[in-house]
Amino acid sequence: MIEIRPATPDEMPALRRVVATSLMLDAASLDALSPEMTLCAFDDDRVASVHGSWPLTMRFNGKAVPISGVTTVSTDPLDRGRGHLRSLITHHFNELHELGERPWAALYASQATIYQRFGYGIVSTHYNYKIEPQYLIWAEPLTVPGTLREIDPVADFSLMVDLYRKYREDRTGLLHRGRPMWDAGVLQKPKGDDRQTVVVYEEDGEPLGYMVFDTGHYPDSPPLVSQKITVKDMTPLTPLAYRAFWNHLAKMPLARFIEVPHAPADDPIQHLILEPRFLRRTSREGILARIIDLAAGLDARRYDGGTVVSFELIDDLCPWNAGRWRASLTREGAEVEKLTSGEPELSMTANTLAMLAFGQITATQAADFGRLGVHDGASLPRWDAAFKTRYAPYCADNF
Repeated sequence: MIEIRPATPDEMPALRRVVATSLMLDAASLDALSPEMTLCAFDDDRVASVHGSWPLTMRFNGKAVPISGVTTVSTDPLDRGRGHLRSLITHHFNELHELGERPWAALYASQATIYQRFGYGIVSTHYNYKIEPQYLIWAEPLTVPGTLREIDPVADFSLMVDLYRKYREDRTGLLHRGRPMWDAGVLQKPKGDDRQTVVVYEEDGEPLGYMVFDTGHYPDSPPLVSQKITVKDMTPLTPLAYRAFWNHLAKMPLARFIEVPHAPADDPIQHLILEPRFLRRTSREGILARIIDLAAGLDARRYDGGTVVSFELIDDLCPWNAGRWRASLTREGAEVEKLTSGEPELSMTANTLAMLAFGQITATQAADFGRLGVHDGASLPRWDAAFKTRYAPYCADNF
């Protein structure tokens, strides 16, 4: 008999074993997950499949929206292919809908193919850089008037929080960080003898951003160029602050490479250095997101190009979303109502709507890709302008 319910405290060790086995994680890394954040499929009291979720807050083109941060989704290898995952995900969607508190769910996927089946869309792209310091040469140099100073991330934590809040203000995808997220993320202590450094850029005493990076060694590198610099977080509030941080990294000639494991799609470095191919830039999908409640989900963000749009949403897993809708989009949010007459301008799935809402792609691109049905081609420029975000969607934290 299959039972769907949260785990009890006594069942958490068994839950951690399933997750650790499925995702190849250290079971101790799962200690922060509490029973009330879990949803499990039990087969005769044995943990067969696990679904976890964090209550998070995300920036959505300048607005704060409560989301469900899905995590630790795992199935015991003995139980795969039995439909447990679909049962857990649909149960989670129904719970979120009934509570009415979190109109979006988001996650990092072990495999995007799993979650796109359930209406999640890939809503951000991460870029990775691996560049030698000698190639950090600007195509158009600028004079940087400010200075950098090293700070203590413990003593100066409040300064970092203030700068991060300013940086995330108008963005899409950045999370509101609590202290545990800071400590487990960008401020996590490096391993072994590696060293963490935090620097702040200032002009006339005014802090305008910070950068966190770790310094370590490549084990098989020549001794004179064995250092590895890993940039973990960067929050420049001005273009000059951005230049200052990269200028600082360029002054580390003993580093074999400077690595940036995740950067947003609109990160400017690719357009600024003299030879961008030396970035060795690669990309991968970032977060996936799923709209749970249509009206609240669209109202959760700002629309700088206000207009009225109409569309049909195809959504089998959240049937309350399915149907034809009209949305009045404004700087404050959206007013959504059922379309009672007339043909909608576009028709789409929940996956595509998520990509449009986050600004990952435009409606015109979605039409060109064959991701939506176009009933009124003249509406596409209005959709493009309304759903554009001020910055490319990007989540800097792995939840």
